[in-house]
Amino acid sequence: MRFRRHVLAVLAAFALGSAAFSPAQAQEDLIFRKSTVWKMMTPDDKLAVYGVDDPVVEGVACHYTVPEKGGVSGMFGVAEEVSDVSLSCRQIGPIKFKEKFSQGDVVFRERRSLIWKKMQIVRGCDVKRNVLIYMVYTDKLIDGSPQNSTSSVPIMPWGGMGEVAKCAEWVR
Repeated sequence: MRFRRHVLAVLAAFALGSAAFSPAQAQEDLIFRKSTVWKMMTPDDKLAVYGVDDPVVEGVACHYTVPEKGGVSGMFGVAEEVSDVSLSCRQIGPIKFKEKFSQGDVVFRERRSLIWKKMQIVRGCDVKRNVLIYMVYTDKLIDGSPQNSTSSVPIMPWGGMGEVAKCAEWVR
């Protein structure tokens, strides 16, 4: 029993410590949910659509859809969610870069299981085409998933706003 408490304390400290060192990320907004599987006494399985603004690139919004498990494990927040996630990103205003970024920087990160699995949206720049690339994927400490989704955002002029930003000038 003492060993179990020790292991739980170490895992909790690890989870809190890793959260303290994670990069600044976007905040998600729930847009809507739709039930996919009805359950009589517990929450239904659902598909949920969320919106996220890029915290470093003003003028870009992403929307992603994730399955959310219902049932008893979903009700208590301990269900391991599947890796199926879809992603769509668009230019919603003039593009303005707030700071330099590296290829593959994390835009948004979300826990998909109690400890080991997380979903991430990362950003890159196609320098040749002046296009921002966003990719969503899930990873797991032991066995990650190759399932992913990618969305491209060509940087275009917006409402007569002068010269178009070049993402190549903002990549470290």
